Amino acid sequence: MKRTVLLSTLTALLAWAVLPAAASDCDGFVPPNDLKITVDSPSAKGIQESQFNAVLNTIERLYAPTVAAEGAKLEIRRKWSDPTVNASAQQSGGVYILNMYGGLARHETITMDGFALVACHELGHHLGGAPQKAGWYSTWASNEGQSDYYANLKCLRRVFSDSASAAFTRMTEGDEVAIKACAATHADPDEQGICVRAAMAGKSVARLFQALRNETVTPRYDTPDANVVTAMMDTHPATQCRMDTYLAGSLCTQPVSAGLSDSNPATGTCTRSGGFSTGFRPLCWYKPASDSELLPAGFKAPVLDEETAPAFSLLKAGFPAN
Repeated sequence: MKRTVLLSTLTALLAWAVLPAAASDCDGFVPPNDLKITVDSPSAKGIQESQFNAVLNTIERLYAPTVAAEGAKLEIRRKWSDPTVNASAQQSGGVYILNMYGGLARHETITMDGFALVACHELGHHLGGAPQKAGWYSTWASNEGQSDYYANLKCLRRVFSDSASAAFTRMTEGDEVAIKACAATHADPDEQGICVRAAMAGKSVARLFQALRNETVTPRYDTPDANVVTAMMDTHPATQCRMDTYLAGSLCTQPVSAGLSDSNPATGTCTRSGGFSTGFRPLCWYKPASDSELLPAGFKAPVLDEETAPAFSLLKAGFPAN
């Protein structure tokens, strides 16, 4: 019975994984909210100022040269004293700006790893490529879902490979789905560890979304969002959908060095047409340009036998059982 339930859960997870939904400012990391957490607040249970700066020092050291190579300058505005529970990105001339607020860093759900994800998301608005926000109000920013995907697909993998991140605080709890999924998709043990760590950073910030939205259902990696959008979503996806996106970015085996495109969302990412079997953007926010991004012409899914194929091997195969 337990084995059947586990297989059913994984089938649902894989169904998601296989079929993944000119203003100067972009939206914040979370929608606007009235929560304020001051430096001396009893609610200040997240990270300390020294930890806040340690994360941003690492991001700045790693990505200032990358931004400079684009002919721009990276400016991280460290607003530690500001109680705002949010973060945001701006472009002003040739300056790529990250606004990082102490109020968000002090939230009880936030670890240093989680805060690194927030910074990577904001960087993703500048460097994350397509899909970008549509409309007259934005000419440069990757949309919210793509910025989430970029955070785990590229940025956190680079940050967590850096020796400075060894001292970052992180969630102490484990996650069976993330651990086994990462083991099934990444052959290298170091890549497996980074995959799990990035997925757990996603779990940390998903708890933040849950708290800010006063949601009673806790997001989980074994309960993926089954919604399918009919048009690209540029705004913030639902809590579970964003958490799913973090796992997808972590599972994608595209090299960190694989460049992204401002016009083609398939470039440097995981798609069916590119020959990948998992790590696709969730369909709860992402609308593929064509079906070929998901399933090559003439492809037939293999028949999987529960008795001969362990449940988690489905994650590597990338298909639900028939």
